Amino acid sequence: MKYILIVLSGVSDHPIEELEGKTPLEVSKVPNLQFFAKLGKVGQAKPLDDNADGSSEAAFLATLGYDPKQNYRGPGPLEAANLEVKMESNEVAFRLNFITEFNGVLADPTAGHISTKEARALVTHLNKKLASDFVRFFPGNNYRHIAVLKDSHGFNALSAKTFAAEEVTGKPIQAHLPKGPGEELLKKLMYDAKLLLQDHEINQVRLDLAENPANMIWLSGQGASLALEKFSDKFGLSGAMIAGIEYAKGIGRLAGLTILEVSGATGDLETNYEKKGKALLEALQEKDFVCVHVRACEEASCQGNLKAKISALEGIDFFILSKAKEYYEKNHETRILITGTQTFATQMRRAVRDSIPFVLAGKNVMADENDRMTEQVAKSSPFQANKRTELTHLLLSRKESI
Repeated sequence: MKYILIVLSGVSDHPIEELEGKTPLEVSKVPNLQFFAKLGKVGQAKPLDDNADGSSEAAFLATLGYDPKQNYRGPGPLEAANLEVKMESNEVAFRLNFITEFNGVLADPTAGHISTKEARALVTHLNKKLASDFVRFFPGNNYRHIAVLKDSHGFNALSAKTFAAEEVTGKPIQAHLPKGPGEELLKKLMYDAKLLLQDHEINQVRLDLAENPANMIWLSGQGASLALEKFSDKFGLSGAMIAGIEYAKGIGRLAGLTILEVSGATGDLETNYEKKGKALLEALQEKDFVCVHVRACEEASCQGNLKAKISALEGIDFFILSKAKEYYEKNHETRILITGTQTFATQMRRAVRDSIPFVLAGKNVMADENDRMTEQVAKSSPFQANKRTELTHLLLSRKESI
């Protein structure tokens, strides 16, 4: 028996006037998603509890079957885990974004989508000038990196409230700096880095080319190191993870899943769907469980780019879901779950705490009367998951019929 989990972060949305009151899911040409909807059951999963972290990272953790209340400590340690950073008990990992600051405003949370090559050179520069026994910088990809800070009191001393860079876009930086334990150290680090970055030759060239410079760092999402129960121990299956975004790969590493590095898989709009689809087929030759995570729909919504979201849905369907269909048609001893993490409202450019649709199809899944996976169909379905953690249990259920 093979199990496929495809998580399309940000797949669900609100009705949009420009689409005559329909959602991107309702208007996109997604014949392979329709195939699985007709083959199986369409349902709806409730959002995470109000008293739980509502981030995409926490939602993805829950979708894999791990309770975020017990296992989520922020995106920082998840992304540090992806980089295989070894952390001591008194160290705290922060997400470090390169940003563009202009006249005291956070103008661009991606620093003009700076290239990985440029960004890594800047991280090296920061390590030469600012790193110490108490501060270390680790290069990731594009504008997303990690800073690890040490304090004898660990997280308690560095638990200031921080804001994700995308939440502060277009807003005054001063009003959104860290507040609470460790705030002075964090603010000093951010502004010391600014002095070093603004005159760096990479940023001078970017300005000459009319590109947004990476002239400041932004620290957020901190947490202490964590450990997860291994997926193989929890569910008795060998597994693999195919993802571009760092937090998804970090969760996979912590869960003991094999991380398949796919060339061109970025976690952004330009991610390589075709190679992810091919990697899915390759992974299924050796693994019982394969999870594919795609973030493109979320990124499109965060940019307010409706056309890009529809394009992402159709690209995912053509290159990834087609491969899942191809595999199923040759191997009926297979079950597949397709779902999202959060609902991302494109017009609002942010996540909202709405339920999300899902489709479960394949071995031992009795078909319902639905032939599409949409928000409205899922809402009217009797097939409901009251907790997000139930989804993986449904996928991996040993029941003779679902």
